[in-house]
Amino acid sequence: MPATPAPAPTKKALTALDHRIEAAVGHSIDQLWQHRDRGLLDEPRARLVDAHRALVQAEHGVTFYRVQLQRLASGEFAVDQALFSRINRTVATLEEAAATRDEREQQVVAGLEPIEAAVHTGGTGPAAELPAPDHAALLAVAQGAKLREHLLTQRLSVVTASGTRLAYSQFQRLEAAGLVVHDDSHPLHAGQPVTLTDAGRTLLAAPRRPATPTAPPAQRPGAWPASSVPRR
Repeated sequence: MPATPAPAPTKKALTALDHRIEAAVGHSIDQLWQHRDRGLLDEPRARLVDAHRALVQAEHGVTFYRVQLQRLASGEFAVDQALFSRINRTVATLEEAAATRDEREQQVVAGLEPIEAAVHTGGTGPAAELPAPDHAALLAVAQGAKLREHLLTQRLSVVTASGTRLAYSQFQRLEAAGLVVHDDSHPLHAGQPVTLTDAGRTLLAAPRRPATPTAPPAQRPGAWPASSVPRR
């Protein structure tokens, strides 16, 4: 019987849909997988990553059995009935692996098409308007955060797992925008968990436009120092 394929290495495997996925989400495949592992993706993108990982595993299965078939036909083994039997079994297993790969590819396409449609209708536009401090705050909250009350000053602030402290006013603004939510079933002195909403994950995972360089302010007439005039 053909050998069982070894566990597929994580990441770095190319599929026919990688470029299409990267164009839709605005991130590389590696970045997308990292965001999934850190819980930064909304539900549609999380499902897309899970489907893509399953496709990668299927691609590794196809590659394994194709290499196995090449080895059997390389001349390394004696041409006898046993070799024919091994070739037939490997071909049959390769066909099954290819069918699984095709099925999982369709699952990726099914998860990708709604995201592409949202991109075409401007669904990722708000992410470009998210200020850099708020983007950093959402990223810190995604790693774990709690709303706490200082025992002495009674001031409220959000303390993240990375040690970053967010002002209560910023937290209120993000919560009012529907990007974060806190669990008020816990006492404030112990810390109320703060988590991202689906909208917050969507904004955090969406591509950000590069900052547009600002033109230098126009100099008022008579201002000093005057602009240098080329000498003749």
